[in-house]
Amino acid sequence: MTVARFLDGDAGGILLICDHASNAVPPGIDLGVAPALLDKHIGVDIGAAPLTEALAATLGAPAVLATVSRLVIDLHRQPDHPGLIPTVSDGHAIPGNDGIDRFERIAHLYAPYHRALEAMIRSTRPTLLVSIHSFTPQLETADGPMRPWEIGILSNRDRRAADLALPLLAARGLVVGDNEPYSGKVLNATLNRHGEARGIASIAIEIRNDRVDDATGVDRWNDILAPILVEIRNRLAPKGVLAT
Repeated sequence: MTVARFLDGDAGGILLICDHASNAVPPGIDLGVAPALLDKHIGVDIGAAPLTEALAATLGAPAVLATVSRLVIDLHRQPDHPGLIPTVSDGHAIPGNDGIDRFERIAHLYAPYHRALEAMIRSTRPTLLVSIHSFTPQLETADGPMRPWEIGILSNRDRRAADLALPLLAARGLVVGDNEPYSGKVLNATLNRHGEARGIASIAIEIRNDRVDDATGVDRWNDILAPILVEIRNRLAPKGVLAT
């Protein structure tokens, strides 16, 4: 199974990443769950792939989208993370992952995905990595209130892109979370590895999935985010003529 699909782009500067783009389960793997569970937020980031595709088309930017469900292996976790191959996710048992060969799954799915991403970074030489995700309005196992944010910007130590993005989004009248609904200091594996480790500015964009679960929502967020990402890219770029 091919672990990633690629969208070409020659605009330069931005590389889009979607780690949780797919709910597909490779042949030979049986998770032991009802198929409908794969369509929930635990199986795929709802709306993230269509939004990544829309942004890539609008910006002329390259993109890397994963082709395997996060229930099979979570490509946005460190290899030693306990949730890398979940046996329970938001209260749902994933019995097919009990007792599996962890190293085999890493070798066949996780490692090739990150090698592909590394190769794309080498070939496109981006100045900004943008990881597209979505989050559920409320976890099924949570007793707390609904998450109020429409969009969250996640970052770890490198705040260059986040500090540009937050005021630009707030100026649009959006309810914006800084490291919400969870912190990039805890969950930032892909960008830690491919962004911060290389000195490339990066942000993870988390959109509440009830805002991006249909074509109208995707179009709205594409219209919001595309010019903001261009401005961030231009402000991060070396001194010179700004790209359009």
